[in-house]
Amino acid sequence: MLNVLLPILLFAALALAVLGAVRRMALWRRGRPSKVDLLGGLLAMPRRYMVDLHHVVARDKYMANTHVATAGGFVLAAVLAILVHGFGLHNRLLGYALLVATVVMFIGALFVFKRRLNPPSRLSKGPWMRLPKGLLVFSLSFFILTLPVAGLLPASAGGWVLAALLAIGVAWGVSELFLGMTWGGPMKHAFAGALHLAWHRRAERFGGGRSTGLKALNLDDRSAPLGVEKPKDFTWNQLLGFDACVQCGKCEAACPAFAAGQPLNPKKLIQDMVVGLAGGTDAHFAGSPYPGKPIGEHAGNPHQPIVNGLVDADTLWSCTTCRACVEECPMMIEHVDAIVDMRRFLTLEKGATPNNGAQVLDNLIATDNPGGFAPGGRMNWAADLNLDVMRDKPSVDVLFWVGDGAFDMRNQRTLRAFVKVLKAAKINFAVLGLEERDSGDVARRLGDEATFQALAKRNIQTLASYQFQRIVTCDPHSFHVLKNEYSALGGNYHVQHHSTYLAELLTAGQVNVSADTGGSVTYHDPCYLGRYNGEYEAPRAVLRALGLEVKEMQRSGFRSRCCGGGGGAPITDIPGKQRIPDMRMDDIRETGAERVAVGCPQCTAMLEGVVEPRPLVKDIAELVADALIEPAAPVKTPQRAALEVTA
Repeated sequence: MLNVLLPILLFAALALAVLGAVRRMALWRRGRPSKVDLLGGLLAMPRRYMVDLHHVVARDKYMANTHVATAGGFVLAAVLAILVHGFGLHNRLLGYALLVATVVMFIGALFVFKRRLNPPSRLSKGPWMRLPKGLLVFSLSFFILTLPVAGLLPASAGGWVLAALLAIGVAWGVSELFLGMTWGGPMKHAFAGALHLAWHRRAERFGGGRSTGLKALNLDDRSAPLGVEKPKDFTWNQLLGFDACVQCGKCEAACPAFAAGQPLNPKKLIQDMVVGLAGGTDAHFAGSPYPGKPIGEHAGNPHQPIVNGLVDADTLWSCTTCRACVEECPMMIEHVDAIVDMRRFLTLEKGATPNNGAQVLDNLIATDNPGGFAPGGRMNWAADLNLDVMRDKPSVDVLFWVGDGAFDMRNQRTLRAFVKVLKAAKINFAVLGLEERDSGDVARRLGDEATFQALAKRNIQTLASYQFQRIVTCDPHSFHVLKNEYSALGGNYHVQHHSTYLAELLTAGQVNVSADTGGSVTYHDPCYLGRYNGEYEAPRAVLRALGLEVKEMQRSGFRSRCCGGGGGAPITDIPGKQRIPDMRMDDIRETGAERVAVGCPQCTAMLEGVVEPRPLVKDIAELVADALIEPAAPVKTPQRAALEVTA
């Protein structure tokens, strides 16, 4: 009986799986075109899976080992099951190999089952609760079926009752894994995930690369959509990426907006896009809702506007673009890209930027700075510093990009401190002065691609007139845009954050500093310096060079909690249950440090906005400037004094 039934079950399941795969690919193809290397991506996929994906998964050792055993065992068991029981290749060696594969898979499934006994709140429940059962039934059924093939049981063992039970078990396990892999069950992420890795919209992320700059819109193509209004406006490989979500909730646990009670849950956002891909409602979502928004009230389809259908606008505007969700995602999904794409439509097509967003964008157009300050006041902070300006000194070693902190009295202290260090190190530097414009970071994150590109092109045209070896800035947002996003518009520069440059100066002995005796300090990693650009060590090297005791926060490095100041979040100002900077200050207080070192004007503003008592907030440049050892003044002899008077 089983010799007849097994091949039928296996090949029927395979046929249905192929049909399901065709169906899912048809759903993805509703998206806009996107150029990918189809064959090259498929060939690169195994390495991307084994190396890049597992580099992220390996942060959780329990799940890393579980995933290796379960996924590896399943792939091997499925292939061998088709050979042995589908094609009837009853070879003893193949039988033993299949037994080993099913045992490995069974052990992995036990760990999955254990995790699902009392799952953390971030994990989706619902259909995912039956996943370990399907894995266990599949592995156990094929283990028992393969014992006679391996010669460990007589071929006639078991009888009709066992055969019927095994047939039921095989049907259950196979349908869950083969059919669900492509038809929409919990294992769907395996099929979509593999292809997502092959045809990822940011292929440069793999092999140790980094890709964080937003993709530019072609504003010259009048037929191209300005952002994403409907699910079908995403590119096809973005839709594929949404389908790869495993609903592990790591993005949810890392999201500062979700923790603050704002109406954003990055996991649910991706699942809402999946609902929109096929059409339906969110009523069957079995995870955490958007804070303050009950499940079951949103619906949509590929041809229907996303906002006020699948999601509410304030969900999109809650995002700080900190990339904590992207950094944690084991499937390497690009949540921030999707959010900004949808913001672009709201801003460019609807003019629906909330709260102070419209005013800020108008200021950028009228005055080239988000605060609406008179452009002629850009250099007031340096009136007594006698700074060189590029138009008077067109060739320098360092172009100091001041940024819009020039209009903020608190950040002016940071700028003046950095200038003091540059002068102490005798660096040949200059500023653009009144020729400098806003970098465009805020405009781009708020979705105003047109204003961003206008600002960027003007800055690029200005920079083309001068010669410099590098650009150095105290603002990670300007640093990121200049380094990673101007290149698409023709601006390619060597850009450094001031912490990196300060570390170089200290290492080279170009500045002399005294050991700090002010006690301990903790360092807050800015999102746009850390997660966006991978710079974690240089700021800490500077602090160590000052002789400071650095006390690390629990959430530091690539897992640093956002201050809440990025992505235009302070401008759109979506309310929650608590403020993100208050949560970050709690992290800081837990270290017991007297001071918190920062390297970003946004972080400074957000953390200093927390009510006292709290630790003192100091930029790294200020700490270095305070520790500078001034060169000793020459001793004045009567003869030298006479010479000075004569001169």
